[in-house]
Amino acid sequence: MARTLRIAITAGEPAGIGAELLVRIAARRWRQRLIAIADPDALLEAAARIGSDLVLVPDDGSSRKALPGGHLAICPLKLARRPRPGQLDKRNAPATLAMLEEASAGALAGRYDAIVTAPVQKSVLDRPDAPFSGHTEFFAERAGKARVVMMLIAPGEGARLPLRVALATTHLPLRAVPDAIRPAGLTTVLRVLHTSLQRDYGKVEPRIAVLGLNPHAGESGHLGIEDIEVITPVLRRLRREGMRLEGPLPADTAFTPARLASTDAFLAMYHDQGLPVLKYAGFGRAVNVTLGLPYVRTSVDHGTALDIAGTGQADPGSLCAAIEEAARMAQNRRTPA
Repeated sequence: MARTLRIAITAGEPAGIGAELLVRIAARRWRQRLIAIADPDALLEAAARIGSDLVLVPDDGSSRKALPGGHLAICPLKLARRPRPGQLDKRNAPATLAMLEEASAGALAGRYDAIVTAPVQKSVLDRPDAPFSGHTEFFAERAGKARVVMMLIAPGEGARLPLRVALATTHLPLRAVPDAIRPAGLTTVLRVLHTSLQRDYGKVEPRIAVLGLNPHAGESGHLGIEDIEVITPVLRRLRREGMRLEGPLPADTAFTPARLASTDAFLAMYHDQGLPVLKYAGFGRAVNVTLGLPYVRTSVDHGTALDIAGTGQADPGSLCAAIEEAARMAQNRRTPA
């Protein structure tokens, strides 16, 4: 019998909707053991605000017992200041980062089978002496990985496969993107994506569609040369290794119904090239995944929602999807196809 998975969930920005999301997912009975890495008082206050019963169960670091609805295991980490919904407080930044440190260390040590993260506020965590550009980069550094890949997933409908969009570059100004797309880096991204589709999703021969950088994929060099000089040679080399790669494709016609029905993942060259399509297809149900880590990490597809924090309007749909995706991926790593 498969062991119950231990999934850590970090609470995210204290002034945002993270605590309420954790309370809402705790109301449901899960087959996995969910462990909140959070301030217990913040969770109990959020439960009181929305009129939800919540029982916090101290986690011993090893128990694999799934809990009934209304119960949530907790690894407690106290905030410096009581959070006020919608009001950012930099004094709570060290505790927020400590939650991420605990999640990373626990996953690397095998205490957690997967990590799911609620959203953080980058502007609060980023400092000149300790830059913070996002969860993806944070976990990659702690795991000693030079390159990981961000991928978002929207659920499929009917004959359509789940829409998976990975990114060759992540949080960069648009003017910096062309210089960041180099043969070695693009090759690494495609290798990470290909390996993850095999290991985490059971795709023996993954089918990957690669978007071009420029409009019309450069239109034979008339609208830019990167597609010809950088992307095409990389794809040619990797095809010779056996990878099933299509492209470079014009981004404006890449997401056709026929291709959506036959493609395991798309690789976009930059953040806002592929993600608007994905979020249009599944916002509120989509999941952010970090590929290439030695453990599974997923997250929600939205931000801290400071404008509705404390109002009881937080929708746990994306967090539920992130937990379910993390469980599928972790189970696939245990029992590969």
